[in-house]
Amino acid sequence: MNREQTGYLHSVETFGTVDGPGMRYVLFLSGCTLGCVFCHNRDTWEFGDKTISVTEVLADYEKYRSFYDASGGGLTISGGEPLLQPDFVGALFQACREQGIHTTLDTAGFCAPNALEKVLPYTDLVMFSVKAANRATHLRLTGQERRDIIENLRLVALTTPLIIRHVIIPGITDTEQELAELAELICSLPIQPRVELLPYHQAGRQKWQQLSLVYPLDGVASATADDIEKAAKLLSARGVVGT
Repeated sequence: MNREQTGYLHSVETFGTVDGPGMRYVLFLSGCTLGCVFCHNRDTWEFGDKTISVTEVLADYEKYRSFYDASGGGLTISGGEPLLQPDFVGALFQACREQGIHTTLDTAGFCAPNALEKVLPYTDLVMFSVKAANRATHLRLTGQERRDIIENLRLVALTTPLIIRHVIIPGITDTEQELAELAELICSLPIQPRVELLPYHQAGRQKWQQLSLVYPLDGVASATADDIEKAAKLLSARGVVGT
């Protein structure tokens, strides 16, 4: 394990509350090749030139560790797509394991299987973002096939505690067909993971505009609490629990 291993860094949030259990130190890495049209972190897609080492992360974490320990929290790596930098994530999570720090990986699973193999042995929890279970919808939202992503999801489900996250986009990912296929996928996994339904919002549109890019879902309404409740009921009716 190389504590001088470095990763491409976008930003750090020292008191995250929605990125795993308890209060968390959240490391947002740069670089993503999935290309979601509803991405609210469009500025994380390119790697850039800002880096951080395992040693530097751990030193910064220690400044706030008493808060994380008291809340049952830990360290989360998000992005971008963290699994584009598996050597760094694996080295950092291994160091965390040695120091008794709870680790969470926030991923969309768009990576080679050997990337997961470098990271999962030191991962306490995976939050896996399923963009769409339907092939055509997945292509529309990401421009990528979902086959390898689903295989990676199955690999995670075999080895590591798992939460599936799914963004409810009105008129796109909340139809009966979409949710039926999502339920079928979830129920086919070797374990029944917890499912978090997240409301789509346009908060990321400004980042696209700042990069002089057209926001692809301009005009699509944000999801409401009723949209989330309806989707949860449809999934529950098809055997998905814990939404």
